[in-house]
Amino acid sequence: MNNMKINLFLLALALIAPTVLYPVFLAKVLCFALFACAFNLLLGFAGLLSFGHAAFLGTGGYVTGYLMVNSGLTPELAIIVGTLAGALLGAVFGKLAVKREGIYFAMVTLALAQLVFFFYLQAPFTNGEDGLQGVPRGALFGLIDLSDNLVMYYFVLTIFIAGYWLINRTVHSPFGQVLKAIRENEDRATSLGYDVNQYKWLAFVISAALAALAGSTKTLVFELASLTDVHWHMSGEVILMTLVGGVGTIFGPVLGAGFIVTMQNYLSGGELGNYIHIIMGAVFVVCVLSFRSGIVGQLMKFKRNNF
Repeated sequence: MNNMKINLFLLALALIAPTVLYPVFLAKVLCFALFACAFNLLLGFAGLLSFGHAAFLGTGGYVTGYLMVNSGLTPELAIIVGTLAGALLGAVFGKLAVKREGIYFAMVTLALAQLVFFFYLQAPFTNGEDGLQGVPRGALFGLIDLSDNLVMYYFVLTIFIAGYWLINRTVHSPFGQVLKAIRENEDRATSLGYDVNQYKWLAFVISAALAALAGSTKTLVFELASLTDVHWHMSGEVILMTLVGGVGTIFGPVLGAGFIVTMQNYLSGGELGNYIHIIMGAVFVVCVLSFRSGIVGQLMKFKRNNF
């Protein structure tokens, strides 16, 4: 009941937020929040640290952007295709990676993501370092013009809520319970008869699809798909967002994404802009040393110990 009240309160805040803050900035926060939640499904609940999740974010963005520029599809269809492309790439990557464990899994995902980066760098349809610029937002279902920033924000909010609900439902399903068991003790899960690699693979595909959904939406928001979204720096940023917010919590990555995106937005234009990566590195160090559970994790610990 308390969680329901909190969710309704947060939804009300999200609905009225554009009256206070710039809608495009809020849409950016939601896109990265969905990306972080998708990554957290893999790290926080399956115990798999991927260093290559930017590949799925960028794939969704490039596919959706290309279709919007060249095919004349409506935005919802372009987003669906971009999401499916990310899921397909995740299925391939997952088959290659889930048989590895620990640092070997992380290195395999990083290597595969770098292959994707260099492919998009050289591929003619991506325009290389210039990226896909001037991507039209189009009209939702051919009726609702997304060129209005406020309309675009509420569209992104709807997508985020759907993705957030799916992650929450997955985590609290029998499938999610098996993932937690694998995270805690993989050998025991295997001894109980679960096909561990299959569960890991399914989690990887779901996470990749949601990351691609975030990338597809982000491309429409900024009317741009660029190499930044597939660079390994982006994979590092989503790890930072998740750690700051709280690994293994449902809402933590949302808070972490909001914190990091806000910091980048307000510091990049000032005198500290040249030191933004140093500042982010310092935040990461403080997070790891002082509150490993992240902001939400620490609040949950405080609540358990004092109430």
